[in-house]
This record gives sequence, C-alpha cells and structure tokens, in this order.
Amino acid sequence: QGSELRDIGGKGWLRQHEYVEKLNMHGILSASAGQEQLLTELLVTHAKIPVLIGELISVEIWKHKIFPVLCRLQDFKPRSTFPIYVVLHHEASIINLLETVFFHKEICESAVDSVLDLIDYCHRKLTLLAARSTKAPAVTSAELRAEPLASPSSMQADPVPPQELQKQAEGMEFEISLKALSVLRFITDQVDSLPLSALTRMLNTHNLPCLLVELVEHCPWSCWEAGKLQKFENGAWHVVPPEDQVKMTKLDGQVWLALLNLLLSPECRRKYRFDGFNKSQLLKLRAFLTDVLIDQLPNLVEMQRFLSYLAVTEPAPPKKDLILEQVPVIWDHILKKNSGKWEAIAKHQVKHAFSPTEEELKLQARRWAQTYSLDMMEALAPDKPRCRVCGVEAAKRCSRCRNEWYCSRACQVQHWQKHKPACNLMA
Repeated sequence: QGSELRDIGGKGWLRQHEYVEKLNMHGILSASAGQEQLLTELLVTHAKIPVLIGELISVEIWKHKIFPVLCRLQDFKPRSTFPIYVVLHHEASIINLLETVFFHKEICESAVDSVLDLIDYCHRKLTLLAARSTKAPAVTSAELRAEPLASPSSMQADPVPPQELQKQAEGMEFEISLKALSVLRFITDQVDSLPLSALTRMLNTHNLPCLLVELVEHCPWSCWEAGKLQKFENGAWHVVPPEDQVKMTKLDGQVWLALLNLLLSPECRRKYRFDGFNKSQLLKLRAFLTDVLIDQLPNLVEMQRFLSYLAVTEPAPPKKDLILEQVPVIWDHILKKNSGKWEAIAKHQVKHAFSPTEEELKLQARRWAQTYSLDMMEALAPDKPRCRVCGVEAAKRCSRCRNEWYCSRACQVQHWQKHKPACNLMA
C-alpha cells in the first residue's frame, strides 16, 4: 500500500521496501529467463502499478524536499547512514521494476489514470538528463560515473556523512533517468491503450518529441575522454573500440523508437503542433539518419520519409477536440498535504527512523542481509566480484558474514580491523 511522506524510513515502510526489492530481483531474473508472466499477472490482479507509481513520486519528493533539510541539520549525526541510503535506493528499485514490467500492454493499461503521473515523472527525469548533457560540452565519464555505493556492511561499520550521501544520490539520479527513458518508450508503445489526456500531455504539455531530439543531439550516455569514446551500458562506462563507434546502443534505440511512436502514429500527427520551432527541432534529426543507423533500425526509413515530407509542407494545425482534460494528481496532492512541514517531517524522521539503537541496528542488519540476498545479487551482477582492498577479481569471501570479497588471505587480514565491527553486526 502507499506510504505517507512522514512514514518514509520507518519500520512499516522498511517492510514495504523489502517487498519492492524482492519483487525487483524476481522481475529481473524472470525477465532474463523469459518467464515474467507470473509477476505481471500478480501486479495487474492486485492493482499494484498505481501504488508503485505513488511510491515512486513520494520518494522523489522526499529526495527534493526532506533529504536536503536532513543534511543541513546540525545535530544529525547518525550511528549508521544505511537507513537513509535505503530510502535513496528505493526510487531506483521501483523504476527498475517498472522498466522490467512496462514492456507488457496489460501493465500499461493497469496503471489507469496514474500513467499521467508517470509521464510527468519521466519528463522531469529526461529534462534533468538533457540539462546535464548541455551544460558542459565535454562531460567526462568520471563526472557522470556514480561514486561506488557503499555496501550494507561497510556503512554499518564506517558511516559516511550525509553530505557524502548527497553526492551518491546525484550519481544515482543519472541511472534513474536512463531507466525513466526506457519506461517512457514502453508507454509510447501503447498510445492506443492510454487515457485520452496522456497523448496530449506527452505531445503538447511536455513537448516530448523536442526533448527526445535534444537527447539524440547531445547523447548524455556517451562522451569522449582522453581521445577515447566511452558509452554507458549495463550500469557502467565502457571504452568503445573504433569499429563499434557507429553501433547503436540500447539507449539510442529507446530514443529513436519513442520518436517513431510519437511522430508516425496518425493520432499523434493529428494532435501535435508542427509550428515553426517544433518543425525546425525535428528536422535536426535528418543529420543523424545515416545509412549505417538505418541498417541497424530499418523502421527509421519511415522517419526519414516523414521528415522529408515535413521539410516541404506545412502540416495542418491540430484539432482542438478535447474540452475536459485529465491531469496528474499524485505530485500535487503530496505537495499540498505536506507544504510547510518539510523541516518538521525531517526532525520526526531523525528521531523515529534514522537514529536506531544498537539493538535495532543489529536486527535491521539481519533483515537487510536477507533482503539483499548475496547469491541473488551475484546472479544479477554483470561483473565478477572485486577485492575490497586492492580491487582485483576476487574468489574468496569472509566466511562469517559472507559479505566482503578478497583476492587473498593477505588482503583479508589487512582489512580485518575495519571489517570487524560490521562482521560482528551482520554475522
């Protein structure tokens, strides 16, 4: 069920987070095996998609309104920062789960009116992504790469200051925005099944076609560093060999497919305003529609034809046939309900959620260890585990807590004094 903003981080909310985390892990494993039908049926039958969207927006507002207040409180010196990290990570877990399941039409339909809130959420994230890519011409992968997020055990033993968590939250924002791009593309796949106002909101309220053109033009998931092209794929930056530099990534494909859905559907063309500005922005796409790109995504031939037609004609203005328009309500409802209470909520959460006793911390650490199942995490991780001390590939791990990896006994002995408090807590 949905959470109140004041309850975020509390015991009931943490239980809810555990359910979301387990659903997320189950969803990824099911999707990789092509067996996600059971999960989609469960979410549709119990009408959980609107609840997840509500939770997503609640945590987004918490990050923007309450988290900065928490970081400014002088008397806030938590024993462990991991409870706060869990809240920050909650948004990433939900958007990841939605990315996994929104591929299915019945999931999109089950969102009903809350899909308008999800469209607004995706628009906010893509705007941040576009702004990030245009504010500096040469963005390096080091700037975009999220700092390594501490593991549950290391955060228990050596808590980082809340300001450091702010940096980690900013790093997470980049990956969350990329997930939002995928969710938006899946929504555009189902334009015929959406509420009446959804298309109008995407095309005219937010002008998503022009925002997607910005992403094609500036491509925030690729950058040049030290003369080498790097692209962000599967949660990490990779150097692209010269022969693969013209190869389309999954993220490139998501943008082009969303543009195809929004511009080539007859209903979309009827509703979109092809005025002077929009037309000039869309025609920028012609420079990117090379033969190499079209060979990789043949559907783009239709886009090429449409842009050639658009260049020499003046499309008819959109018909204004919508008198009553649905609007998203979740964001405004939460803001109105909690307006002026941000500091009071932050102080309440410091007292009741983010300052656990030693005993509560031990109990919660065991629950986290069960939730973040190590064997499950290893199955999901694309890379092999790395040594906690020197960073090389590791084949051994702590036999007590089974939470830290080492390449050799020497590294384990060297790290023991730092790891010992966490090991006692987690074991």
